[in-house]
Amino acid sequence: MTEEKITYILDTNILLHEPFAFLSFQEHDVVVPMTVLEELDSIKDRHKDVSRDARVAIRALEDALADATPEEVMAGVSLPNHNDDNVTGRLAIFNDYMLEQTAGKLSFNENDNRIINTAIHIQNINKDRKVVLVTKDINMRLKAKGAGLNFVEDYRTDQLIDDIQFLTKGYHQFSGDFWAHVNDCESETEGRNTTHYIKKDLLPSVYMNEYLLDEGEHFAGKVTGWDEENLAITDISRERLMSKQAWGIHPKNVYQGMAMDALLDPSIDLVILTGPAGCGKTLLALASALELVVERGLYDKVIVTRSTPEIAESIGFLPGTEEEKMAPWLAAITDSLEVLHKQDENMDGSLNYIMDKANIQFKSVNFMRGRSIQNAIVLLDECQNLTASQLKTIITRCGEGTKLVCSGNLAQIDSNYLTALTSGLTYIVERFKDFPGSTTVNLNGVVRSRLASFAEENL
Repeated sequence: MTEEKITYILDTNILLHEPFAFLSFQEHDVVVPMTVLEELDSIKDRHKDVSRDARVAIRALEDALADATPEEVMAGVSLPNHNDDNVTGRLAIFNDYMLEQTAGKLSFNENDNRIINTAIHIQNINKDRKVVLVTKDINMRLKAKGAGLNFVEDYRTDQLIDDIQFLTKGYHQFSGDFWAHVNDCESETEGRNTTHYIKKDLLPSVYMNEYLLDEGEHFAGKVTGWDEENLAITDISRERLMSKQAWGIHPKNVYQGMAMDALLDPSIDLVILTGPAGCGKTLLALASALELVVERGLYDKVIVTRSTPEIAESIGFLPGTEEEKMAPWLAAITDSLEVLHKQDENMDGSLNYIMDKANIQFKSVNFMRGRSIQNAIVLLDECQNLTASQLKTIITRCGEGTKLVCSGNLAQIDSNYLTALTSGLTYIVERFKDFPGSTTVNLNGVVRSRLASFAEENL
């Protein structure tokens, strides 16, 4: 039995968020109001990152409708179907300027109202079909409901999880003592490393490099492999985690210990650090980068980059070179450098020496496309403001011998088009959790100050 066909009306912000969104509705019909095309046209020439998405959306729509007659465009053109059944959806352009202002309709003075009126009109002439307006604008969803539209939804096709509380934290905490949960275990020791093999039933939804902790504050391990029956867990102990050190910095809690374990491990190519403001993401990443570059000589340089508001906005109006222009946005890094060297007799001299010795380079996300970064540590701060496609651009720049550290706080998203569920940071946490060369750690707990801790909990 095939599912009943639904008609989806797309708002402009859906095509800005995902330019190929109209292809994601499978066998259902998609309607794009004329007002949406006009808004895309006005956005495509702006000097903002969304202008590129507007141009991509316009080209994608043009490709889908290129061979259709005006009558076919209004009636609907069949979209490609990737399912086994032969049921295809249709894409249509609706000329909302044909609608007349009548009692009960919203004013035509605003574009949002035109799109809502289009949805209500289609709902009225298709009484036997479900008609859904899809928009990321919360206020528009409320207005549409108030105007009499039965179904209004957010665009969730790109969401990998339904609730941010289900986002992978990078560790699993057992209640009580870990060994009280284990009935059958085999262990083998090689050098100072001990690996335990336990039944997979104990942790059915396991993923690579997931840390395991217990409430007894004794056991700490990391998942390093599995088969159909058993899990391989490397015993790393809490003492070893808490004794980690990088550039004079020691972990203040076990979460920072897990983060430093991943940051200092050269076999891990991607480290994702999430957590609230003040939990130590930037400081730990920078200290570990200096340790690996200067002390251990495993990498040649440190590249520091982040999105510049608003979402990789142009930095051309600031004076100076690229690095000087980036300085205001990278104050968090220079602040952390000062913390690491505040005990030095001449802090300014130390900072200049380290900047040169570690070959620290400040780069803009805008200029990462097309590069190939070799044998470096890349620190990508404020990842929560990047989309999945922007993060893909940066991650695919990393060549041989490069380690990438992505950090961000999902409670501090500045973008108008992103939420905690659709942020690129959430996307890579879920996509990379089964990749053996990556580790995610949620730094649970604020260590900046008691003031910051109170503010994080109560504001």
